[in-house]
This record gives sequence, structure tokens and C-alpha cells, in this order.
Amino acid sequence: MKQSPYHGIFFDLDGTLADTAPDLVAATNQLLIARNLAPKPYEFLRPYASAGARGLLEGAFGISTDHPDFAVLRDEFFANYENALHVESKLFEDMDSLLDQMDQANLPWGIVTNKSERFTNPLVELMGLHKRSVSTVSGDTTAHAKPHPEPILHAARLANVDPSKSLYIGDDIRDVVAGKAAGMKTVAAAYGYCGCKEPPEAWGADYIVNSPLELLQIIFPNKV
Repeated sequence: MKQSPYHGIFFDLDGTLADTAPDLVAATNQLLIARNLAPKPYEFLRPYASAGARGLLEGAFGISTDHPDFAVLRDEFFANYENALHVESKLFEDMDSLLDQMDQANLPWGIVTNKSERFTNPLVELMGLHKRSVSTVSGDTTAHAKPHPEPILHAARLANVDPSKSLYIGDDIRDVVAGKAAGMKTVAAAYGYCGCKEPPEAWGADYIVNSPLELLQIIFPNKV
């Protein structure tokens, strides 16, 4: 049986555990099409998916949160996305195998995302992860969102694991900042959206992986 030096493994959702960008980009392009504007190429908008609605609206319309049209566009984006949460979204390649091996080793794992519960909970259920994840914490589950450590600490409490003996994996610098502040070892998922200006090498993570398969070597360094 495989053993891990970690007591708990926690994942960011979008761009780390699951490839949700296709549905997020589709919801964004609906906004453009509804305004008789040309949709943006998928590869252009993909990195913006890391920052959710704020990032995607910036990429599509070049606006920030203080723009007078932002709130209307955001709410319309939310409606579009809610209606098509799980069309093309799926776990990243080899991620299901990794989760299976953690389940077989009785190693608790959970999800900590800045996505709102309104979207997280139905998506996690549609992906068949709700009975497997020991803790699913969204951006509005606690009083804070990442990069504050509280969502990650809350996930560890729900999983009944020691944060200092746990691992947090994410595809944005805020994930590494939050994970380190929670006392966890951190992994930068360079295969994800990585939409912030700093490259993964500059985030200060304990590890960097270019595929979910590489996580196996970190989570189970010694096969028993």
C-alpha cells in the first residue's frame, strides 16, 4: 500500500483539479456575441479564467471592477455560466487516477476555491467529486477568500488534519501565498491557467509540476 508523508491534500478547483476554462470562456463569449462583438479565441481567454469573472471580463472587454458596466456584465456572465456549468469541464488528464490512488491509500483530499458556492457545489456534484472530497470550501464559505489562509485552514479543520502536515496545490500565486500562510507545503500547478503576471517559478512554492502525474511523486515519494 502507498504511504504519504502528508495527512491531507488540498486542491484549487479551476485550472488545478479541473479544466473548467472551456465553459468559463463560452459564458464570456456569450456576452460578446449578445452585443454583436466578435468572440475571443479560447487560447487568448484561457489564462484569464484563473481570476474568474473579474479576469474574464478584463480579457473580453478590457474593463476592471470599477467600470460602470462591470456589475451588469458580471451578473450576466454568472447567469450564462450557471446555465452551462458542466458542458466541457472535466478533470485534468491523469487527475482521476491520482484521486483514485489517494482514495485507495485513505489519504483525505479536499477542494479550496475562490469560486462561489453557487457554482462550486453543483459543479463538484456534477463531476462526481462531492462524495470523495472530504472538504469543499468556496470563496464565500468563510469570511475571507484566498490569498487569505482562512479557507484553507477551514478545509483542514473539516478534514480533521494538521495543516502543517498537509499540501496545497494551485495554479495562481494567491494559492501559494494562501497555502504558505496556512502552514502547508505548496505546489504550483504550471499546467493550469497561471493567469497572474508572475511565472510559477516566482511564486515561492515548494514544488512546481507540469502535469498532474508529477504530483504522484510528491504525494507518494516512497511506494511501499
